[in-house]
Amino acid sequence: MTAPLKLGAVVITMGTRPDELRALLDSVAKQDGDPIEVVVVGNGAPVIDVPEGVRTVDLPENLGIPGGRNVGIEAFGPGGRDVDVLLFLDDDGLLPDTGTARLVREAFDADPGLGIVSFRIADPETGLTQRRHVPRLRASDPMRSSRVTTFLGGANAVRTKVLGEVGGLPDEFFYAHEETDLAWRALDAGWSIEYRADMLLLHPTMPPSRHAVYHRMVARNRVWVARRNLPLPLVPVYLAVWVLLTLLRRPSLPALRAWFGGFVEGWRTPCGPRRPMKWRTVWRLTRLGRPPVI
Repeated sequence: MTAPLKLGAVVITMGTRPDELRALLDSVAKQDGDPIEVVVVGNGAPVIDVPEGVRTVDLPENLGIPGGRNVGIEAFGPGGRDVDVLLFLDDDGLLPDTGTARLVREAFDADPGLGIVSFRIADPETGLTQRRHVPRLRASDPMRSSRVTTFLGGANAVRTKVLGEVGGLPDEFFYAHEETDLAWRALDAGWSIEYRADMLLLHPTMPPSRHAVYHRMVARNRVWVARRNLPLPLVPVYLAVWVLLTLLRRPSLPALRAWFGGFVEGWRTPCGPRRPMKWRTVWRLTRLGRPPVI
């Protein structure tokens, strides 16, 4: 009988939600099975008042979401290799079911090719899951689990072999689309990604546009994702589709200015190493229902 998979958890915080953070950590501690080792990264703020046994890393400045999570990964050894699977959880989330860790272990045990699992997110007051929290185009039924092509950043589990093979999240993105970048690299390396409706994280419903830099970074990082990962013929197609979709959504004039400013910035600034995916990965994404032009 093989030993159960060893789980770790990474939580980044800016110190603004101490009560929610404590509730999340308590929900992780209550998971069935072997204890989950937890690292909380203070992203430009000290971490205080955490339960005994929770490790903390205080960063002198805010490195952004991917940068902070990468620091948390390395706290488990290079590429997180000291554990088998890492959970990434938002500091204002909550695991309401004590069996979530067991489901995570069972999923990765059952499928050696499974690289990433994306949890279902639901509002704690209404129980509703927003369409944008279902990582596929056909998002009308959030209770349906399926293979997908990306995942949700603050509610997921990643096999650390994936991180060791393809690397972590792109530090330079700071915020937005870092999950897509990692997902495409993982899929290109042959790993699969699943959305699991039975693995639930409660999280208050909040619009992503609440972040002051949202429109600029969404556009800039969209260009970077394409430049880093797509075969050259698909880069203009992918970006043209997203320009069209942005215009169809009719954002406010200030938001549109910020978006196009970020779009230009994405072309003018370094995007990190370029490793275009194989054409068979393009076909794989297409068969999964999301060709890499949408």
